[in-house]
Amino acid sequence: MEASALTRLLALYYEATPDPESPLERVAFGTSGHRGTSLKATFTEAHVLAIAQAIADLRESFGASGPLFLAKDTHALSEPAWATALSVFAANGIEVRIEEGYTPTPLVSLAILEHNAASPAKADGVLLTPSHNPPEDGGLKYNPPTGGPADTRITRAIEERANALLRENLKGVKRLPLKEALSRAKPFDFAGLYAEKVGEAVDLEAIRAAGLRLGVDPLGGASLGVWERLAERYGLHLEVVNRQIDPTFRFMPPDHDGKIRMDCSSPYAMAGLLALKDRYDLAIGNDPDADRHGIVTGRGLMNPNHYLAAALHHLFTTRAWPGAKAGKTAVTSALLDRVAGALGREVYETPVGFKYFVEGLLQGWLGFGGEESAGASFLRRDGRPFSTDKDGILLGLLAAEIMAKRGQAPDELYEALVEHLGRPHYARKDLPVPPEAKARLARLSPEEVGREVAGEPILQVLTRAPGNGEPLGGLKVVTQNAWFAIRPSGTEDVAKVYAESFKGEEHLQAVLEAALGLVARLLA
Repeated sequence: MEASALTRLLALYYEATPDPESPLERVAFGTSGHRGTSLKATFTEAHVLAIAQAIADLRESFGASGPLFLAKDTHALSEPAWATALSVFAANGIEVRIEEGYTPTPLVSLAILEHNAASPAKADGVLLTPSHNPPEDGGLKYNPPTGGPADTRITRAIEERANALLRENLKGVKRLPLKEALSRAKPFDFAGLYAEKVGEAVDLEAIRAAGLRLGVDPLGGASLGVWERLAERYGLHLEVVNRQIDPTFRFMPPDHDGKIRMDCSSPYAMAGLLALKDRYDLAIGNDPDADRHGIVTGRGLMNPNHYLAAALHHLFTTRAWPGAKAGKTAVTSALLDRVAGALGREVYETPVGFKYFVEGLLQGWLGFGGEESAGASFLRRDGRPFSTDKDGILLGLLAAEIMAKRGQAPDELYEALVEHLGRPHYARKDLPVPPEAKARLARLSPEEVGREVAGEPILQVLTRAPGNGEPLGGLKVVTQNAWFAIRPSGTEDVAKVYAESFKGEEHLQAVLEAALGLVARLLA
């Protein structure tokens, strides 16, 4: 994004007027809040005013009567949106807690949990971030007193109230001048709290004692200052390889499709860190709000599914956590089921969305929750929750703990696991589909599937997640050694098709073709 494009993006944030009757321009919460861009009138000041007022109106009904933790990442639209939200919350008499600079998502989750463990007046949080999305995007996410992403009941209530405010030309919105709103806000040291508490979840002394050489690339994001604090506090041999903060993200190499994304699970986006991997024992990447992790060993960037399997095995063989389950989404590798099964642990399988792990992490019956898109979190060593949102910093530190305590890199642990449990072959395809076809795919039924896939009898056809019974928003087909899933995207006009086989690459292709064939028949 050029400087002139940045100027236009910021001008349109204030000037573009969304049409509340247009499905594309009204407030709509996907799996991670409301996202869009001012260039298309899908993320503007009007949206943020309406959403912030809706949260102010409704937060007590969500259980929040204490402070609100407000954070932003390094996207260009995050800064003005943060200021807009602050002006509304302050005008509504809410005690807002802020820090100078940028704040990663997991730090807000920890701050909420720490406050709520000690106070009857429960806190919540708002994050201005579109996560790993392109530079022109903005996003707003709400975390209620559980500390993690809001559930559907809450996001639907916020949506309805915000869209009503948009239709009324923002008549019910209160706001203060920014200078006054800033004077009412209370400073909060998010990074200091995180640095103090993270040792309760990960063995930082073991990492320090091992003398591991660690490289970190925040990809121009909010985790930069946190990694510096961690290195200083714990005496880690850690180098931040990229210290640039630039809202155009012009230093980023293009992703697989030519777009700029700060996706730390993409080898394209992580090219800069990969080029330096031989300088370090382990290297770690985060996206701009640090809710995702990228793990780089001497062999290169680990596949997120592979790292989650290694992380799961390490955690459940080094933590007590009696009876705690292993959480995974329906489209995360079945290797996690095999790892958990070998350790005598129950799997809690959910639809896509980290919000489904929040309650389990909060109550301690879920030891770990992981998504194939490189998002995960886990309990403190004593079984208390640490963060109930995805935590890319925590998962990066865990990779270093694995290396320090086992004397092997996470990918070496993965290789040892697949030697015993079988090697998965995994694929995902995104197919462009019209909006009406997305609705059709979301209503897929078991009757539309045959009796076998790629030579194996079908054992299960799922339209609801086995863990919590929630709708998958699509369909998952399971055989003895393979599975595929089809689900429409919540934010784009695409159908996401996932497939996995433990019988080799050729069998995977046959499974994938069966899934694509089913989509083609449905859309014909």
